[in-house]
Amino acid sequence: MRLFVFGLGYSVRRFIDHHAERFTAISGTVRTAEKQHALRGSRCMPLLFGADHSDPAIAEHIARADLLLVSVPPGASGDPVLAAFDAQIAASGVRRIVYLSTIGVYADHGGNWIDESAAMSGDGRRKQRIDAEAAWLAAPGKRTSVLRLAGIYGPGRNALRNLRAGTARRIVKPDQVFNRIHVEDVARAIDKAFAFDRAGIWNVCDDEPGPPQDVIAYAATLMGMSAPPEQSFDDTEMSPMARSFYATSNRVSNARMKREMGIELAFPNYRDGLTALWQSGEGK
Repeated sequence: MRLFVFGLGYSVRRFIDHHAERFTAISGTVRTAEKQHALRGSRCMPLLFGADHSDPAIAEHIARADLLLVSVPPGASGDPVLAAFDAQIAASGVRRIVYLSTIGVYADHGGNWIDESAAMSGDGRRKQRIDAEAAWLAAPGKRTSVLRLAGIYGPGRNALRNLRAGTARRIVKPDQVFNRIHVEDVARAIDKAFAFDRAGIWNVCDDEPGPPQDVIAYAATLMGMSAPPEQSFDDTEMSPMARSFYATSNRVSNARMKREMGIELAFPNYRDGLTALWQSGEGK
């Protein structure tokens, strides 16, 4: 079985680390020559794909693939993968597609619990994601699973590392809550989605959404250090991208993922995830 990946990023590489042995070949795309060089000699063949360059070999790899995993985000002009390779994907032998999206597509529901049927936002980047999801689900003759991921953390990307580096901030916005998901559980969800027998959309998130400042405080407790002082959201300098994450406050349910795919989370809340990371040496 052959796997082709658009976007050999953090979560995708973790999936490959765990499941490479089941594939006869793995190839995928990176955006820069530096990333291509870093992945040479690994379990997957890296090919360049970006706004300025697209490796001609990509079309050949798509034609031979059985499974397609997509983690490239859309842009203002739409989904770049479909814009470049829609016809090749349609004509290929790809049977199953997993598209990695985000729970950021949902509109603000004031901290209430929501599921996959909740109203979505029609603004900016969220609208781009919604359109991209629809386009992938409409791929003719392909069974597509859309996984809406929460904020991803794991080895090398977590509050423990940020605290040790001195970059962690406890930004407080009243009634703000977020879901998160450990990268190990993302890899598990990708695996289950490829094996699942029908198309659809699933939230991939933890059981316990909570205020972002609480995550930093818990990490500081594990490390035996004082948490950074709280900062008011209104008074904190943030990039437009960072500020946009605070535009919605939702408690996102993963019940459908568990019920239909049978996924049991390794890290159902941030405390379990951070504790395991601390015990493995993160932040020390």
